[in-house]
Parts: sequence; C-alpha cells; structure tokens
Amino acid sequence: MRIGFEAKRATHNFRGLGNYSRGLIEGLLEYQSDIDLFLFSPPITNQRGQEWVDSLAANAHLKLPNSFLEKKLPTIWRSFLMGNDLKKENLDLFHGLSHEIPYRLDSLPFKKVVTMHDLIYLRYPEFFPFIDRMVYSQKFKYTCKHSDMVIAICEQTRDDLIKLLGVDENKIVVHYQSCSPNFYNEKSSEIIQAIRNKYQLNKPFIINVGAFEERKNQLTLVEAFAEIANQIEEDLVLIGQGKKYKDRVKQRVEELKLNQRVHILDAVRFDELPALYQASKVFCFPSLFEGFGIPIVEALFSKTPVITSTGSCFPESAGPDSYFVDPLSQSSIANALLTVLGDQKLRDHMVESGLEFVSRFHRRESTARLMELYTQVTAN
Repeated sequence: MRIGFEAKRATHNFRGLGNYSRGLIEGLLEYQSDIDLFLFSPPITNQRGQEWVDSLAANAHLKLPNSFLEKKLPTIWRSFLMGNDLKKENLDLFHGLSHEIPYRLDSLPFKKVVTMHDLIYLRYPEFFPFIDRMVYSQKFKYTCKHSDMVIAICEQTRDDLIKLLGVDENKIVVHYQSCSPNFYNEKSSEIIQAIRNKYQLNKPFIINVGAFEERKNQLTLVEAFAEIANQIEEDLVLIGQGKKYKDRVKQRVEELKLNQRVHILDAVRFDELPALYQASKVFCFPSLFEGFGIPIVEALFSKTPVITSTGSCFPESAGPDSYFVDPLSQSSIANALLTVLGDQKLRDHMVESGLEFVSRFHRRESTARLMELYTQVTAN
C-alpha cells in the first residue's frame, strides 16, 4: 500500500499533534510490511525534524515543495498546490494527520482520510481569537466533507463532530492514539536518580505534564496544592512550555510562598519524561477539556496513578480506576490528592488496573487497527 501523509506537524511540531503524527508513522514502519510512506512536508528548518526524518526506514520518502514559489509560500503549497505532487506517487490513500487535507483533491483517484483531534475552539471559544475560529470552521467543514473517512481520536470527538460540526456520522470511525514506546519500560533506579538530581527533586512529588494554557488548568492545581501543602510531604512538579498563562502560574506560586515546594521545569527533554513519571507518586491532570489527553496514557504506561477530570474524553483515556475530580473545584482536587497520596493500597490498585487498561493503546494494537481502517476505506 502506498500512503501519503500531510506531514508538516510531524517535522515541525514537538507537542501533541506532532507526537501523534510521528507516532503513527513510526508504528506503520515498525509493524507493517509492504507499505511505502510519502511524507509531504514544507521545507524543514529545524534540526529535530531533520534528525527524525533521517532516522526513518528506507520505505519512508520525504517530499518537499519543488518550485521557488512553493518553497517561499509553503502554506499555499500545502493548501492548494500539493495535489500536483500527490498525483505523481500513485497513492492508494492520503491521510491528513491533523484536521485538514489540501483543497482540490476530489478528482484524484486515491482515498482521502483525515484525523480530527478535537473541536475545542467551539467548546471554549473564549480561548481562541475570532478569526482563528472562522478559519478552523471553514477548514474543518471542508475537510470532513471531502474526506472518505474521518478518524476521531475518541468517542467525545466523534460526538462533537456530529453535534457541533454536522459531520456525516457514517463517515466517522474512532481510532485511539498511542504514545511513544519510551514509556513502556521501567527505567533503572540509577537513571531515575540521575534525573531527580538534575532537576533537584529531592522529595517525593506530584507531577503534571502539559503546555501551560488556561484550559490545562495548572493554576487551579497550584491553588489545590496550597490548600494541603502543610499536610503532605510531596512537592508539586509542573512540566511544560508556555507564556502568559505560565507567568501567571509562576506569580501565583510566589504569592503563595510555595517557591520551595512547586517546581516549574522549563526545558525537560522528551526522553527524560518516562523517568520523571516513574519517579512521581501520582500524576494530576485536572484539564478542562482535551482531544484525548496523551499524558494520561503516558502516566499509565509509566505505572503512575492518575488523578484527572470528570467528563470530556478523560474516562476513555484514563480508564475506570483512575481518580476523577471536578476540575473547577480546588477542594475536589485537594481531597483527591490527600486520598491517593495517603493510601498505598489504593495507589497499587490504580497502577495495576491502569496498566491493564492502557494496554489497548499500545502502538502495536493502534497500528493494527489503523491498517484495518486503511484496508476498509481503500476497498470501497
């Protein structure tokens, strides 16, 4: 099978959508034979992206814009001119990995598939500028209408596509994403201790991983921690990139005089995250809304108990034995932390059942299901 991908985020984005794109491509290369993958990407200007491409197997082919105009205007190439390059590769299908496919593909003979991660801009419009919301709506509606199959990364996204965007439910299939295999295996005590030493994490700690955004709700987590800080020995570790909201969180930590108890880590490498999850006592993720919440899956694979929010996709990604809280209530979060941290048997149960639940998201299983979907759509 010859599969094309819109690979901008795989080569340029090193957060959620980029991780999803790279993981899907890597899974296909690892677990499937008799495939050729064609990665259509704007010019790669960052070292990480180029190193990733260079690490791929020989049956993954990078396809860049060719003409002077396309190189200078890669957005125009991605949206309107890519079809000319897709024609040359005799594809069986083309997969837009993050919410969009190029325009003007209707006349081309291959099948079109798109992954839709979330419709957060409709659920929380206050977090998005008006013009962004208009652009997203136009692109997303066009993409879903002109794709032969729409992959939703969870049932919550499927329901939102139907109710909020009016997508034909017969086109939509749910395909859960996986996380990096880096999280599948236990790290040695020496590695874990070295990472703790590097970031000066001398005490037991609660961990939170995710970009600093209002939707991720780190500020409420800090307030909840402040409520119980004198009752527990654990510190709080927040890991993620951010700007204005991150500054607000830092300011609030200072106001609460928690600088010695709350550690905000700015430059954690991705390959260090498994050791940090495994070193922690509990992962607390009181986000208001997610497309899937991949840090939850990372934590479960890392044998770390998970506290997360009710509603949204969280029961789908966290499983029945994680501990669920009202993300708008700092007392709900605080009480959950006290309960889980104070009960070793409960934590052991959460770890064991969480690991059993999360096995369904192993890259091997995710890739096998994806190939079933590809076979299904190309057969019709």
